[in-house]
Amino acid sequence: MKIELDNLTVSYQRHPAVHHVSGRFMAGEATAIFGPNGAGKSTLLKTIMGLCAPDSGRVRLEGVERQAIAYLPQQSEIDRSLPVAVLDLVSTGCWQRSSWFRRVDRAGMDAAWQALETVGLADFAHRPVSALSVGQFQRVLFARILTQNAQLILLDEPFNAVDARTTEDLLELVPRWRSEGRTVIAVLHNEEHVKQYFPQTLLLAREVIAWGNSAEVLTDDNLHRAVDTAAHWLERAPVCHVDGSAA
Repeated sequence: MKIELDNLTVSYQRHPAVHHVSGRFMAGEATAIFGPNGAGKSTLLKTIMGLCAPDSGRVRLEGVERQAIAYLPQQSEIDRSLPVAVLDLVSTGCWQRSSWFRRVDRAGMDAAWQALETVGLADFAHRPVSALSVGQFQRVLFARILTQNAQLILLDEPFNAVDARTTEDLLELVPRWRSEGRTVIAVLHNEEHVKQYFPQTLLLAREVIAWGNSAEVLTDDNLHRAVDTAAHWLERAPVCHVDGSAA
């Protein structure tokens, strides 16, 4: 598998949110996208998923189809008002292996039950998702990822507003995924979570500040530079033209 960014620029209203980013995510490894607020982290993740179109450059995905990626957006972007039960939502992770128009088979339902057991919510299988707490709903979404059996897992701020116990339980899935050879890329805000569970870090402040081993990337100098770059970005942000050049 190859996930490579080639001189990637993504803009909103012609001002770059991600600016000339190049590099490669290590296959079979867990990488955190870390940086200050407004650094373009979620934009970058959405571009990898194909939800944002780049102004210039490209995302190269080899060995994985976009429809086979497990993508978890921020909870604020998910509509929880639909009348769906927990087990039914988790089982939709099997649709890639069956089809959108067929019922999930016995193996798929068994996988969904097992995923709920893993995240500690088997007793909630028949409850509506609208009745769950924020932390419980996040456990359900992680259970759905488990049923997808994807090789590439993208997580956008997966622990934002989630209780500490749930965060600790779900973080333990990251080393499991690594041991299974899956590639995990997550937008995170907690430096300790990054250091403990994500061996690789992309430190982003619209542009790459550092990318590599987390211990080498998350230095005081790099973190200060990221904050300073993000704070002064709007004062110096170039306007990107259609051809990808900047003024």
